[in-house]
Amino acid sequence: MSSNKLQDSRLHRGTLHNPEVRYRQGSVQAEDDGWFSEAIQPSPITQIIIDHSRSIISRNNSPDLPFSQSINPYRGCEHGCIYCFARPSHAYLDMSPGLDFETRILVKPDAAKLLRAELAKKNYVCSPIALGSNTDPYQQVEIEQGITRQIIEVLAECRHPLSIVTKSALIERDLDLLQQMAQQHLVEVMMSVTTLDKSLAMNMEPRAAAPTRRLKTIQRLRDAGVPVGVLFAPVIPFLNDHEMESVLQAVAAAGAATAAYVLLRLPLEVDALFQDWLQQHYPLEAERIMQRVRDSRGGKTYDAEFG
Repeated sequence: MSSNKLQDSRLHRGTLHNPEVRYRQGSVQAEDDGWFSEAIQPSPITQIIIDHSRSIISRNNSPDLPFSQSINPYRGCEHGCIYCFARPSHAYLDMSPGLDFETRILVKPDAAKLLRAELAKKNYVCSPIALGSNTDPYQQVEIEQGITRQIIEVLAECRHPLSIVTKSALIERDLDLLQQMAQQHLVEVMMSVTTLDKSLAMNMEPRAAAPTRRLKTIQRLRDAGVPVGVLFAPVIPFLNDHEMESVLQAVAAAGAATAAYVLLRLPLEVDALFQDWLQQHYPLEAERIMQRVRDSRGGKTYDAEFG
């Protein structure tokens, strides 16, 4: 097989690197055995790992988040968005926030059962549950696992309020449930749309739905009576910020009623991964982009303070 073909087999991943796990005492290094160079190793397939969590609802009191309860059916995300702020969470699992985050996906098959038990507790206080706060609930693995749909079925049965963030057209599969919940004013969907540029989207979010497909999903949600808004996130200076007006015009025409934005966040390992990605795909703009990011964060690439 030629070098070009082997390199092609690694396409459609956000990163090709696995930075060391910050909690791991040892390290793993590749050794050149004379057969293949790192540059032409084939892309790893996605591994599915069972997560035996004993609870399913996560809670927070952050003033920066518009929800206090969330559920993540999966850990890791095949969409491979290079900017994803959730990547560092894979280090808690002794996995890398780089390629591992995209290819080693933990699934929670008992999620619906755990949720039903949690909602049945006498001391449970009802508050909207956010699906998709740390991983996309409609990433590719959901096609076979169906855990997100099972969760929505429980919430619909219990008439529990729900919000969903996704960049996947797979959400259309669950229009029957979402329409039912919308009629009871129990659901809101936020579609993430970061660009209308197909090439940029392919580089930045390699396994997410194409921008035009997301617009079609917004329209179908609107037509079904499901309240839908848009997240223009992240805003990346000199890369997609100039598209904000055109994106808002397009999503409004498709049926989005609200919109919000979030400036690029580069916590922990995401900083190096994102800068490496910039050098690979947009080397001429890389320094200008990072300088503007630092300008917006008081000279740092990331600020963990609230606000």
